[in-house]
Amino acid sequence: MFRPHKTKNVFLFVPNLIGYARVILMFAALHYLTYDARIAMSFYTISCLLDALDGHAARYFQQTSRFGAVLDMVTDRSTTACLLVYLARQFPQFTLLFQSLIALDLSSHYLQMYSSLALGQGSHKNVDPKKTSWLLRQYYTNNKVLFSICAGNELFFIALYLVGQWHVDNKGTQLAWPAGSWIPAVHGEYPLGYIGCISLAALMFPIFAIKQFLNVVQMVGASRNLARLDKLTNPNAKSQ
Repeated sequence: MFRPHKTKNVFLFVPNLIGYARVILMFAALHYLTYDARIAMSFYTISCLLDALDGHAARYFQQTSRFGAVLDMVTDRSTTACLLVYLARQFPQFTLLFQSLIALDLSSHYLQMYSSLALGQGSHKNVDPKKTSWLLRQYYTNNKVLFSICAGNELFFIALYLVGQWHVDNKGTQLAWPAGSWIPAVHGEYPLGYIGCISLAALMFPIFAIKQFLNVVQMVGASRNLARLDKLTNPNAKSQ
């Protein structure tokens, strides 16, 4: 009988099986994005919540692996990027902003992952406390901080999607800002559920901003770590 918690096959480790489930849920969510917001966001939310479970499973079953770390990171980046692409479609006037967020997220985490592997740290979450900012250390070493920031960031994007979907469901081709209003209206009205989505976006915005700031800090720190490594291996290189 197959027992994932006892297998020696890295591809069949329990946390990696959870990772595969997240990928399936991601594609299911993408399938429903255009015509069923409730199902789409249900799949999307479950996929994000499983992200907190795979790490616990890896530690509990002692099945940590480099493949699992990369799978986790790539799944996170792909899931968020796909939603941002759809948000750019819903909010075309902010396309450049969403494109920039995708570029920042991918660049920051790729540099962090690459520098971690190059320095032999195994996972992009294993940070050097002497060469990492206090905020980034809290983000990667405190599970509560990590979960809160990631959850708040995703809730912000989910709320934006739901706001945009209100207009799609109500046959609105573009978001319209009534004179003197800071928020777009659905045919000149503000339904209660719609206001709730906008309120959620406003509430999660500070966490979203912190997450983007962390991405910048992470990208700069990883770049400096690579420069230090170059200095050690290349006598002609100088780190800052």
